[in-house]
Amino acid sequence: MQLLKRIDSPQALKALDAAKLPALCAEIREFLVENVSRTGGHLSSNLGTVELTVALHRVFDSPQDEFIWDVGHQCYTHKILTGRAGGFAALRQQGGLSGFPCPAESEHDIFVAGHGNTSISAAIGLAQAKRIRGEKGKVIAIVGDGAFTGGMIYEGMNNIRTLSNLIVILNDNKMSISKNIGSMAQYLTKLRTNPGYFKAKRDVQSALDAVPFVGVPIRQGLQAAKSAVRRMMYHSTMFEEMGFQYAGPVDGHDVTSLCELFSAFRDEQVAPLFLHVCTQKGKGYPPAEENPGEFHGVSAFDLKAKLDPDVSKEDSFSTVFGQRLAELGEKDTALCAVTAAMKYGTGLQYFYKRHKNRFFDVGMAEQHAVTFGAGLARGGLRPVVAIYSTFLQRSYDQLIHDVHLQGLDVLFAIDRAGLVPGDGETHQGIYDAAYLSQLEHMRVVSPANYAELRFWLEKALYQWSGPRAIRYPRGKEEMALAALGCTGKDFDVYRAAKPADAVIVCYSGETAQALRAAELAGQQGLWVDVCKMCVIHPLPGGLVDALAGYRTILFAEEGIAAGGIGEHLCAALLCRGWHGHWRHVAVPNTGIDHATVPQLRQALGLDALGLLQVLKEECL
Repeated sequence: MQLLKRIDSPQALKALDAAKLPALCAEIREFLVENVSRTGGHLSSNLGTVELTVALHRVFDSPQDEFIWDVGHQCYTHKILTGRAGGFAALRQQGGLSGFPCPAESEHDIFVAGHGNTSISAAIGLAQAKRIRGEKGKVIAIVGDGAFTGGMIYEGMNNIRTLSNLIVILNDNKMSISKNIGSMAQYLTKLRTNPGYFKAKRDVQSALDAVPFVGVPIRQGLQAAKSAVRRMMYHSTMFEEMGFQYAGPVDGHDVTSLCELFSAFRDEQVAPLFLHVCTQKGKGYPPAEENPGEFHGVSAFDLKAKLDPDVSKEDSFSTVFGQRLAELGEKDTALCAVTAAMKYGTGLQYFYKRHKNRFFDVGMAEQHAVTFGAGLARGGLRPVVAIYSTFLQRSYDQLIHDVHLQGLDVLFAIDRAGLVPGDGETHQGIYDAAYLSQLEHMRVVSPANYAELRFWLEKALYQWSGPRAIRYPRGKEEMALAALGCTGKDFDVYRAAKPADAVIVCYSGETAQALRAAELAGQQGLWVDVCKMCVIHPLPGGLVDALAGYRTILFAEEGIAAGGIGEHLCAALLCRGWHGHWRHVAVPNTGIDHATVPQLRQALGLDALGLLQVLKEECL
């Protein structure tokens, strides 16, 4: 990687001989595969944007020219070219590089982008700010084609106005918008992006405008004819009709042509530019080319191993959920599964394989997914909407307006609930318990192991009605929690060896830390019970009475403190007249750095030692 070693800034890239750019791109791909295989991260999306990113930094001047990534998991090459290659050994690890754009990390990272569909709106705001402040430079939004399934993209495009400092690049790795890349379309694109074309266009327009009476009508007639030709060649002029200067589709892996194209538009842009770039997700790494979805977001992996996207590498809460739902779908022909571009992530590949006609992947459109589920329910079906916790919060209005207020039978399967490793503050599942518990008729259950997940999934589907949710953590069940099995009770109390006047109340994965803390406390002569909640909203009947006899209650939860389940329980205890010692250990309402879950628990005081310390402070 001789070339890559020389690139520690965009300026160094600009100084590189243009003939060496393809070789540099090859080295970047090799670097990405080697490093992501060790640390985990987003691989296929980054392999697809190498040439595009190199061309952008070759032509434009970051940070004066501002890059907005949608979604941010396309930004690894950007980080490499802006001097952060040395940090990839600790990518997504505590104290290391973020896997997403991070303004606190570099002046070249302009906007946080852990969720999709946000780039165009943010870019318009930044471009308007540059215009108002009289600042030079372009604002460039790099948008994956998956983001175009979200409505916010179109809300933004509807407000572009006449911003000649705004460029939107569609990174199309599935040809989802335009498939016409025939020779004539390619020729016209090449012609229209030639610098000479811009000069000729200006000269003709100026000449026509100078002709009295007939000049302007002739120019307008030519523009109408040109639009008709574009409509014929590209089949759609949606972007131009919204105010964009459109170019494409172009080859997103021809770094030389991309540089020429960007240079032309950098100097000659007269309107908001929409550039359609075609790329291949997973480019350069055959396993990722064959199964780009499987290599979208990966844990550390063996470069020599072949992954099967339809068979999980290991069991997890996601796979247990997906397999059980697929089994239930055999007898229940009304059962439907809905996800938002996360078939594999949510374990729904198993349901898809067996019940294709009742499986719906709506793309990166969580708002639509929720209301679509509401429509299925109103139509007499039994929808399960499976979405990551962090993404479900994007559809809170739909939860309230379209599901809750109508009391519709929609079950939300909330994956990645609680603390999540690697992806940092944008992907933490720490809000769902708080915001769902604000909805009076929403039932929420939070199983701690696979047995509970299977039991409560079936009960929520067939014994409950109305809006309800089952939330579960990322990854595998912990051995200590697997050993608990499933009692089918709304809550369970695990007694200490001797009568206790202190209790730790918890739910889901935090239970393992609570049990360990109680064990350590017992070794020091401090007897502590553990109360594990399965149903977390509404508070289970009998729970307050069961806890009222304790002098000290420590509530531990992997969710935000404000509005969390702990606050609801505390209020209920106080209303009952309880006057003991209360401590609430939860996630503060601030950002969380990327780290492993054990590291996050330790930092937040939610590990066994942290809980033990609180117990000792309250009880000794």
